[in-house]
Amino acid sequence: MSLELTQNPPAEHPISSLSKPTILLHWAVAVSFLFTFFVGVYLVDLPRGPEKFELIGLHKSMGVLVLVVALLRIVWRLKEGKLKPASTLSALQQKAASAVHGLLLLATIAMPISGAVMSVAGGRGLDFFSVNLIAKGDKMEGLQSVAHSLHVNAPYLIYAILALHLLAVLKHHLIDKDNTLTRMLGKD
Repeated sequence: MSLELTQNPPAEHPISSLSKPTILLHWAVAVSFLFTFFVGVYLVDLPRGPEKFELIGLHKSMGVLVLVVALLRIVWRLKEGKLKPASTLSALQQKAASAVHGLLLLATIAMPISGAVMSVAGGRGLDFFSVNLIAKGDKMEGLQSVAHSLHVNAPYLIYAILALHLLAVLKHHLIDKDNTLTRMLGKD
């Protein structure tokens, strides 16, 4: 694998704007995932009690919502194809951007699935805002343990990936002065 920093030629037809569904799905996933993520972080140190159980229900329901919206986003992305960068990137930057985007999409799927599996394999049901999706059942301790490990340890990696994503956004906006941020805000 070459780590060359040579510039790729600009795309013949660079995309200066993004479709409304692309923008909407990006922000719907981002806001719902971050909300759910930070509710989960808050839950970790919250003592057992009515507030914690209520927030766990909200966290699970939002997780289901994140999963649905993230799947819609992935389907839409497959339909539209890979988005072209707003500016010319080196081969290394392209690989890094693809890796970060891929890992973020994976996180938006893996976290809700691991949470749902953790709950169901722990003998609890899975509700979506008081609508029962999966009934309570038998405990499956091995599966519950694996899902729990993923669900509680992955956030450390997700913090790093989010930081890389946000740093790249700032680099594009402040240093490259391209329209990466403005087109994702629908202003281009």
